[in-house]
Amino acid sequence: MSRQSYSTSDLSRKSGDIIAEALRHPVTITQRNKPRLVLLNIEDYNRLRKNAETRTVGTLESMPSALLAEIETAIDAYAQEDDADPGKHG
Repeated sequence: MSRQSYSTSDLSRKSGDIIAEALRHPVTITQRNKPRLVLLNIEDYNRLRKNAETRTVGTLESMPSALLAEIETAIDAYAQEDDADPGKHG
């Protein structure tokens, strides 16, 4: 599915056609040959918003202790392996 692109001038002249196309798939609106906007149907918009809301940023402080312990063990094992054979990882 190729994403169709229209200029802001096209949007003024062909708004009905562009809206109809945007109901089927996202449409890029350009201004001076640079992408500036994306027109998409409400279902796609809601899906994107929902997915954005489920993303979280984690920190070492918020990481479960068991996972942090596994990562620390793996790092230690990697460092010991690297110390034993300095030419192996580079």
